[in-house]
Amino acid sequence: MAFGGWKQLLLLGRQNTFAKAWRSRRGGWKRCCHWSAGKSLDPEVKAFLEENTEVTNSGHLTPEIRLRLLTPRCRFWREKPDLWPYGDPFWAIYWPGGQALSRYILDNPRVVKGRSVLDLGSGCGATAIAAVMSGASQVLANDIDPIAGVAMILNCELNHLNPFPITIKNIINSEIGNWDLIVLGDMFYDEQLADGLHHWLRKCIRIQQTEVLIGDPGRHQFLSHSIHSQLHKVIEYSLPEYTRQENYGLTSSIVWSYQPSNSSEDC
Repeated sequence: MAFGGWKQLLLLGRQNTFAKAWRSRRGGWKRCCHWSAGKSLDPEVKAFLEENTEVTNSGHLTPEIRLRLLTPRCRFWREKPDLWPYGDPFWAIYWPGGQALSRYILDNPRVVKGRSVLDLGSGCGATAIAAVMSGASQVLANDIDPIAGVAMILNCELNHLNPFPITIKNIINSEIGNWDLIVLGDMFYDEQLADGLHHWLRKCIRIQQTEVLIGDPGRHQFLSHSIHSQLHKVIEYSLPEYTRQENYGLTSSIVWSYQPSNSSEDC
């Protein structure tokens, strides 16, 4: 089965497994497992990722950022998905919501300059990298897949950046961190996960006055969720042809600002 079929499984089926992991893995900020600049990588994992991904900066919205991704020139584009030895590689795809967030931050560095930023569901780490490039004072990348953590460190090296801290624990519904800005892309693909995100993000805003930016190309699960009525459209980007082909005809991606109405509801 080609990777195109594998990607369809990620979008339509296996994402349910990933969503369940986000819903079930809980841990507070103080208990999170972190990677930092001084932590060594597993040489076997590092070598595998370097051998089975392609370094590219084309076909997406941010040519300034080089990333290790799965492309048609990679072995596992053609191999059966079950031969991949680690968890499903969501991080190896530069999803359109993340592309839009990263493009917006690079074009508008004032959004992050001198601020603390949490990149939730960071994947390949592109948005966190964009935040560092644009002058954020502190960046934490979060993804529950430890292989994504390795990929992010490799991607930092590709862009001549010191690796930012990375946590691989689920922080949704955990202790609220004091972040100036939370960014997340392509996370509203499962109703229960979306509900958890909605309530947790609203709590972050209520308690810490955190700003929240969401990237999404307009998937049905996102547009039909109740959070959509509390979003303000910031900017819309036309997607490059390669990204359109990878995402079954989606033509644009939008950055949204989450601005929930004042409510006494305990969230």
